[in-house]
Amino acid sequence: MSATATEVTTGRRTAASPQVALAPLFVRLKLSLMRNGLKGSSKRKAAWIGSLVFSLVVSVFATLGLALLHGHTHAGTVVVLLAAILALGWSVMPLFFPTGDETLDPSRLVMLPLHPRPLVRALLASSLVGIGPLFTLCLAIGSVAAVARGAAGVVAAVVGAPLLLLGCVALARAVATANVRLLTSRKGRDLALLSGLLIAVGAQLANFASQRLFETGGLDRLEPAEAVLRWVPPATAVGMVDSASEGAYGIAAAQLALTLAALAGLLWFWERSLTRLMVSPDGSTIAAAAPREDRGTGGAWKLLPAGRTGAVIQRTLRYMVRDPKTKSATVTSLALGLIIPVFNALQGNGSLYLACFGAGMLGMQMYNQFGQDTSAFWMVAQTISTRREAYGELLARAYALALVTVPYTLLVTVVTAVLVGDWGAFPSALGLGLALLGSMVCTGALASARFPYSIPTEGAFKNVAPGQAGLAWAGIFLGMACSAVISSPVIALTVWLSGADGLAGLRWIVLPVGVVWGVLAAWAGLRLAAPTVVRKLPEILLAVSKG
Repeated sequence: MSATATEVTTGRRTAASPQVALAPLFVRLKLSLMRNGLKGSSKRKAAWIGSLVFSLVVSVFATLGLALLHGHTHAGTVVVLLAAILALGWSVMPLFFPTGDETLDPSRLVMLPLHPRPLVRALLASSLVGIGPLFTLCLAIGSVAAVARGAAGVVAAVVGAPLLLLGCVALARAVATANVRLLTSRKGRDLALLSGLLIAVGAQLANFASQRLFETGGLDRLEPAEAVLRWVPPATAVGMVDSASEGAYGIAAAQLALTLAALAGLLWFWERSLTRLMVSPDGSTIAAAAPREDRGTGGAWKLLPAGRTGAVIQRTLRYMVRDPKTKSATVTSLALGLIIPVFNALQGNGSLYLACFGAGMLGMQMYNQFGQDTSAFWMVAQTISTRREAYGELLARAYALALVTVPYTLLVTVVTAVLVGDWGAFPSALGLGLALLGSMVCTGALASARFPYSIPTEGAFKNVAPGQAGLAWAGIFLGMACSAVISSPVIALTVWLSGADGLAGLRWIVLPVGVVWGVLAAWAGLRLAAPTVVRKLPEILLAVSKG
């Protein structure tokens, strides 16, 4: 091990090491990065200033609102839960938005002769500069002001607010350092791409929880959770203020000790992760010790049919797992397809037939099949010259989609039936969902052949290349409308059996009818789309390569 690595590992200084105050230096560097980031781009400057103004306004109102809770019966419950939510937000934000702050990447410092312990102190000081820490500090001040009473409470508040801020920042830094190689890899970028979905799901969960909360007794129901979280750092910093204000000095001292111990533990873990990062090579610098096994021929892939069908199924499934845009669309469809029927069932106004929403969401993945390949589609185009080959390509892609969608539709229908309690409608709901899926495979294949468009590889939220939005909307809306028309006979049969007197017991007929209808619709759509693909292959190749 080199001298520098030895010094970093042991934390000892040598005679040649200059005594430099790193904390002020890193704070100045952070300010320089923020200032230089605003140069040369009026849009970036306007966005940063707008974010700052918005954060300040929200911070002021939030602080005043929390301060107005002073003396309220449930003030302690609200602020302790808020502190826990703040800590949770700080812990997950580096995973979802790793590129939001370049200083979160300590791997940029690995070549510098810096010792871990002073480096941790310097990074912690620089982390306190920014909009996020300012917003957190305002919420911390408002939280302790809401529960501070008496001299002991005021003294505890003066200590508690900085401890809450330091705990949140140290937690974020420790998580970011421990996962820095993940965050800067392709998997980390994929995780960031899914952050919008997770935030949307979280917002729906929070909305549902708040509705249920105020419908079933208000803040009293949160007291058990608050009693636990006031002992979970860094929320213990706010719990300490509340305990000191109530005269429970022993409990306040224990919560203070727990807060300090947790902060020390985070700093120790951060230093340990930083040391490991600075002296350990990553995977890109280590040569492979042995040739890797061909993953395309082993495991579950052996179950796929040989030839073109198996190869296309495997390629399509790998896109769902590896390609960021395809993965994001697939996971979004999976999540929303389950959330809609489940949330409606939990709110008491659900219907088992809402389970068909999941089949519809995943069925939309059949649209623009060739655009998902982007410019790599030219290699696929080399293998398509006849209707038979085009049909085989489309059929294999439909098989891959069915491998995910059919079990998923069954799962969503079962879960919804359990929540709703209407098992009599289970066969008809499942049959209707499968019929809708087959209809969307039909229209998706036709839309892929007639309305192809490119999906840009850059930008997490850019799903259509410039100038092709009309093609995208035409394919999607026409396809959805035609899918409704194609599946209308099964819909009519379901409505008739459900509404007619004495025929409700025959709703099971919809299941086999829906399966047969969906298979026939998918087969017809693939057959009709195949000659169009062969005829318009050059146009498709040009359209999907624009991104």
